[in-house]
Amino acid sequence: MTRIAIALGDPNGIGPEIAIKAAQRFPGTVLVGDGFVIRDTAARLGVPAPEFVDAPGLDPAGYAPGQLDPRAGKATVAYAEAAIHLAEAGRVEAVIGCPHSETAVNRAGIPFSGYAGLVADTTRTPRDHAFMMLVAQGIRIAHVTLHESVAQALARLTPDLVASAAHAAIATTRQLGIAAPSLGVFGINPHAGEDGLFGDDDERITKPAVARLRGEGVAVDGPVGADLLLSQRRHDVYLAMFHDQGHIPIKLISPLRASALILGVPVLFASVAHGCAFDIAGKNAADATGVMETIELLAGG
Repeated sequence: MTRIAIALGDPNGIGPEIAIKAAQRFPGTVLVGDGFVIRDTAARLGVPAPEFVDAPGLDPAGYAPGQLDPRAGKATVAYAEAAIHLAEAGRVEAVIGCPHSETAVNRAGIPFSGYAGLVADTTRTPRDHAFMMLVAQGIRIAHVTLHESVAQALARLTPDLVASAAHAAIATTRQLGIAAPSLGVFGINPHAGEDGLFGDDDERITKPAVARLRGEGVAVDGPVGADLLLSQRRHDVYLAMFHDQGHIPIKLISPLRASALILGVPVLFASVAHGCAFDIAGKNAADATGVMETIELLAGG
């Protein structure tokens, strides 16, 4: 089985709990985080502490399950970096990051808008080469832009950026076991602009990108309105232009069990598409299904 490292995410959230529950189901996994957090969480769950790599990152005074704390935000980054380094060293084949709190990390003075940028920086990959893909119930949707305003995202969209995201999506889909993936590209505007009737953005950006991809031998359709393209369900992977355009359909069909993969980076990295759930942290009430399904996804690639 693929050797997978699970970074704990925010130690004050449900990350340690769901990581340990997943390790109980998949003994080959290795947890990455503060040893004292792992041992304490295992004791509260009434199970032996699983295999782990001690990655000191948390001031013990900041360990308080259920509480948002900048010290826990700083530790979140330390755990993820340590797990990525394990993958770079060949000690694991893939990494899963448990839920993080963007607020906690930023309050620690670390600019952070999600794992994609962190993985890019840690692997020395330019940030505009790193993208994200959500996977749930057989649907795969990659995103050209992510955590930024729609206005800023639209200003950044170019044929080059769309083509780069498409190639990253195709490459990762192949890693997941689909030898010759077909790609469906969402339009920017409704009906992909209706030949310029609803704006010229698709004429300038997505259509040239798709033409280039076809010329490179990619099996691609589009741009087509996201609603129509998804209703057809004919493609192995889809490419969304904006965050909500791709997130809403995935969260609709699988609210808490989607996997989020980082594309375009030299390590296979995924996270779960839900938050820290501070309200239930430390109460042995967290559902680890999302992490378990992410392990199965990566192990099958």
